[in-house]
Amino acid sequence: MRVLRAAYGDPRAAAELVPRLTERQAAGLDPLPAQPAELAPELLRAHRREIRALPEDTRRLLLLAAADQYPVQTHAFLRAVAAAHLDTRALEAAEAAGTAHAATSGVVFRDAWTRVAAYESGSSADRREAHRLLARVLHGDGEAPRRSWHRGAGALGPSARLAAELGAAAHQARELGDHLLAGALGERAAALTPDPRERSRLLSRAAADAWHRGDGDRARHLVASSDESALDGLLALRSGNATEAFDVLLTAAVRHARAALEQGSAVNRSVEESGPLSGLLEGPYPYPYGSRHPHPDSQSSRQVPNPALDVAVHLLARATEAAMYTGDLRRCREAATVSARLGIIPPGTLSGLAAAVDGRYEDARHLLEAAAGRCGPGGDPTLLIHSGIAALLLGDHSGAERATVRAAASARARGETVTVPQAMEFRAYADFWTGRPHVAEAAAADALWQAYATGQDNGACHLQAALAMFAAVTGDGEVCRERAGAARTHARAHGLGLPAALALWALAFHDLSTGRFESAAARLRALAGFGPGHGHRAIRHLATPHYVEAAVRTGDTRVARAAHADYDRWATAVRSADDLALSARCRALLAPGAEAVDHYRTALDLHAQGTRDFERARTELLFGSALRRLRLRTEARDRLHSALEAFETFGAPHCATQARAELRALGVPVSVRSGTVDLTGRLTAQQLMVARMAAEGATNREIAVRLALSPRTIDHHLRGVFSRLGIRSRIELVRLLGEVGL
Repeated sequence: MRVLRAAYGDPRAAAELVPRLTERQAAGLDPLPAQPAELAPELLRAHRREIRALPEDTRRLLLLAAADQYPVQTHAFLRAVAAAHLDTRALEAAEAAGTAHAATSGVVFRDAWTRVAAYESGSSADRREAHRLLARVLHGDGEAPRRSWHRGAGALGPSARLAAELGAAAHQARELGDHLLAGALGERAAALTPDPRERSRLLSRAAADAWHRGDGDRARHLVASSDESALDGLLALRSGNATEAFDVLLTAAVRHARAALEQGSAVNRSVEESGPLSGLLEGPYPYPYGSRHPHPDSQSSRQVPNPALDVAVHLLARATEAAMYTGDLRRCREAATVSARLGIIPPGTLSGLAAAVDGRYEDARHLLEAAAGRCGPGGDPTLLIHSGIAALLLGDHSGAERATVRAAASARARGETVTVPQAMEFRAYADFWTGRPHVAEAAAADALWQAYATGQDNGACHLQAALAMFAAVTGDGEVCRERAGAARTHARAHGLGLPAALALWALAFHDLSTGRFESAAARLRALAGFGPGHGHRAIRHLATPHYVEAAVRTGDTRVARAAHADYDRWATAVRSADDLALSARCRALLAPGAEAVDHYRTALDLHAQGTRDFERARTELLFGSALRRLRLRTEARDRLHSALEAFETFGAPHCATQARAELRALGVPVSVRSGTVDLTGRLTAQQLMVARMAAEGATNREIAVRLALSPRTIDHHLRGVFSRLGIRSRIELVRLLGEVGL
């Protein structure tokens, strides 16, 4: 996906690039080549030959059009043509050759590589002349940053004055959310400044812009040319080794905090009071998280802006985030110790998670409640994501959905492409728990594509694990195993305990729903092991209700009772109806005979106040089974029918099979819902996505790339689709999906 993005979406260029990658580039450890000539030299040479074969006047117009569009759009071509009294009839030769054609808005190139070739085929002097002409005609309101870009591109050599102008223009573009223009301006300013320190600072900001717009490879190239290790740590958090990212970020946080103290300025500011940030915070650090206590040696309580301290606060938050991803309790405590020593309060969501991991559940609830209610000034997307995570942990799934939907919208509005898949990831959880697993799986698959395309391999790993869980629920064992295997392989190599644990939970749930209770219990017991790349205490805790069920089925309840006691303490502390319901269900499973009935009734009463409809259906299934064994046939039948209906709606076939088996044991005849019209009732969410793509004409390999699965798995899915729908060809599939409006 990153290769296709780097190659401007051209499959020919991508095919040329892949064999040229080093092992480290192919593994995602090093960034992809940065320049077009490094990406697909043969394709670019062929396009250049086409351009050079055109008449001189045609080439000049194409160069001017390309300079107006590459690497940023400035919309000045027609004005430049008029100002220079150029004859646009020369474009007819380009149209006849099929390279470009004239349109009301200017010139439309055949593809991105033709545009690049048109630009690079011109001499350096011709390119500078084109940029100067475009700069002269850009004098409207709001066009100053683009005028500065062309002035910088037309410069002959270093100029401190012009570099300063470009830097100011980059800041203006950044404020408007145009990170592509801001990055281009910053890079050009860095090339023109004679000051090495200023060059490093400008490159760091340009790297941050590249990261925000989703170009992780460009960001990593620019970071390598700067002296800012903190930004390197942030990129490592998203795509490298999380344990190494923690070390880099924590070290950088301490360094910036010491610099702040050396400035002799103590600050006591909350997130909402901090205002716009300077320096690096304009780039990858969209907002400071947490607050700072006054330093004990401070002679004044006056609030004084201190950019170094802002950076330290944010870096400490990111270090804590890295520690939570690893699942390493030692690193979590180390971050907390450093935070206390510096007098910095970590952000609510991360400090709440840390408190929960340490077993300080009351503290965790207070911190998470504060974070869940915080939307951030102007709807900051990262704060909204943290608010959504906090709401999820507190069992407020509707609040989590609202926060994450706002986060994605805010990120798009700000041009922060990189943040969108992070928001979509947690929205998928909210959709799933509130009874929309098909919507959740589709959203997570789309977020997975975006995460890979923007260079966020660690986020993609987490999404793979989430998709493994969705596949487990929808009964697709092959996809569950493939996605869980991919997630665990990446997690082990990058020190990611959180997705490793989630993937293991997915495998365990698939075992549980298919009656392999010994295997499920063994996997869930393994969640107790946590540490970088292996497990995570938070996931072990969330999986407790499933572990209790598996343990009871296998007769091993000693450890399950201890696990439930801890889970009940959490449920009582956070006061979530759903968590309390699951705790009551655990108590029912662990209770003998008729004692369980009252606990099940309590659980269902609590589920009625919550939003986790899937777990409510599982509680009804377990309750119906218990009632059947107690020979309370009428109520058992009603509970089991209710559970069966819910599972069929969710598209959870294995759970539905368990409900049918219980009903048959009661002597109640049941049949499989036919789903003659509603195809979503006959296909898993994954099969439905594959069916839609196949009907649109995508090949198996293209579908596999899009869904990050193997072509063999896609073939398996298509055969399953044909079998379930009773058809034999893609033609019949197109017709059938058209008939039902899919």
